[in-house]
Amino acid sequence: MPTNGAMTIGVLDLVLNAGPVAKFVLIVLAIFSIVCWALIIEKWWQFRRVRLESMRFLRAFREGRRFSVVYGAARKHRDSPLAQLYTSAYQELGGANPLPEMVDQILDDLEEGLPAERLEAANRAMRRAASGEIARMERYLPFLATTASASPFIGLFGTVWGVMESFRGIGQQGSASLAVVAPGISEALIATAAGLGAAIPAVIAYNFFVNRVKYWAAEMEGFSLDLLNLFCRPAPKTSRPAKDGL
Repeated sequence: MPTNGAMTIGVLDLVLNAGPVAKFVLIVLAIFSIVCWALIIEKWWQFRRVRLESMRFLRAFREGRRFSVVYGAARKHRDSPLAQLYTSAYQELGGANPLPEMVDQILDDLEEGLPAERLEAANRAMRRAASGEIARMERYLPFLATTASASPFIGLFGTVWGVMESFRGIGQQGSASLAVVAPGISEALIATAAGLGAAIPAVIAYNFFVNRVKYWAAEMEGFSLDLLNLFCRPAPKTSRPAKDGL
C-alpha cells in the first residue's frame, strides 16, 4: 500500500514529467489559486474590520447625546459603512456650514424636524454613499467568480490535451496496454484536479462574500431609514437656565 510520501512523489513526478502544454496549464491554475487565496484572506480581513467598526460606531450612535459627538465617532470608524452613511448625511445637512456646532444648532432649533427637501437631500447623500460602500465591498469579487467558472475549463483543456497526447503515443507504439496508457492518462487528470482545486475555494468564498455584501446593504438601508426618522423628530425641549436678576 503506497504511503503519503510515495503518493506525493508520484504526483510531483507526473507534474515534472508533463508536457509543455500541461505545464503551462498547471502554472496558470497555480497563479489563479495563489491570487484567489490572497483575495480570500484580504476580503475576510476587510469584512472583519467592517463588522468590528460598525459595532463600535453603533454603540457610539446609541449612546451619543448630540449629533456632533456621533459625527466625531463616525469619522474615526472609516471602515464602517454605517459610519460613512452618517457622515455623508451630516455633511449634507451642514451645507455651507460644515462645522459640527453649526449643524447641531440647525437641528436643535427645529421644532418640527427637518423639512422634506432637506430630508430628501440627506437621503440622496446616503444613497450615494451606500453605492460607494457596496462597490468597495464588492471589489475583487469578480476575480473570484472568474476563477470559480474558468478554472475547471482550463483544467479540462489540459486533460483533453493530455488524453490526445496519450492516444498519439498509443498510435506511435502500436500498443494499448495499461503500461502505455496509464502514465499519459494520469498526467492528463492532474490538470483537472488542479482546476477543481482552484475553483472550489473560489466558489465557496464568492458565495460567502456576496452574502456578506447583501447583509451590509440591508443594514445600510435600515440605518438610513432610522436616521431619516431621527431627523424627522422634533428637537426635545430643554429648559434653559434663568438669567440672574430675573
